[in-house]
Amino acid sequence: MTASPLLFDRALHRQRLDRAAPDYASADFLKARAAQDVVMRLETILRRFPVAVDLGARNGHFFNALSDSDARANLDILIEADLSGRMLAGREGPRVVADEERLPFGDATLDLVVSTLSLHWTNDLVGALIQIRRALRPDGLFVGALFGGATLTELRQCLLAAEAELSDGASMRVSPFADAIDAAGLLQRAGFALPVADVDRVKVRYAHPLKLLQDLRAMGETSVLLDRSRKPLTRRVLFRAMELYVERFAEPDGRVPATFEIVAVTGWAPHESQQKPLRPGSAKMRLADALGVQEQPAGDKAG
Repeated sequence: MTASPLLFDRALHRQRLDRAAPDYASADFLKARAAQDVVMRLETILRRFPVAVDLGARNGHFFNALSDSDARANLDILIEADLSGRMLAGREGPRVVADEERLPFGDATLDLVVSTLSLHWTNDLVGALIQIRRALRPDGLFVGALFGGATLTELRQCLLAAEAELSDGASMRVSPFADAIDAAGLLQRAGFALPVADVDRVKVRYAHPLKLLQDLRAMGETSVLLDRSRKPLTRRVLFRAMELYVERFAEPDGRVPATFEIVAVTGWAPHESQQKPLRPGSAKMRLADALGVQEQPAGDKAG
């Protein structure tokens, strides 16, 4: 079994998060949105979670959203974990600096794990999900939010086009994101039961695309690709990319959109009490009878 290829420089990612920590609140609107969505999902689940972990807690948006919700009564202990110690600094309650690729939690010790907008930086996403599933007790719940493949599509296109136009070649400057279509399949591969995934596509409008770059830096979301070009973008290429962004995507009022695709996923650690899919051939009613149609031999077409 071969190891997953390394895509991201995790040490550099930690440095970027540490740098972003003091001003993170200036650009945490997506984190707040994702955290609120997770809490809304938890409000529909009528059960207790004695020990919960917020993985990639950053500045505590999940804790804040939970505090304003009736779902708070269902959690006894919430541990906030983050790759960046500076993100956790000054916060109250149980906290731990933890790498999503090397979770410090023992097997079957947690009842709930939530993670909003942090797992997309793992080199082996399925491997990270497997660790989460193992840390959950049987019938424990994982609720996550990841950036999907359409995220920053406008910026990606314009950076590639500008660099190809003005340089010898183009380098990947925006990190790849998981395909939203495959999200539930990733949970299945990691061993989760009853996986569900859906997509929230957010369009953020800016007066100028340079403001988008400022927000990405404040979020700690600038690229840490191992295979990134070690040459920084020249001012000429950057300004050309910004020109292309305005030319291609500006709306009638002059503002430019940035697409963020947030993929929400839920899955349960397997337990014998959970509903199981029927075995092929075990159904008590034929599909044709249920639909009220006449069954036709394979290969025939209805007229």
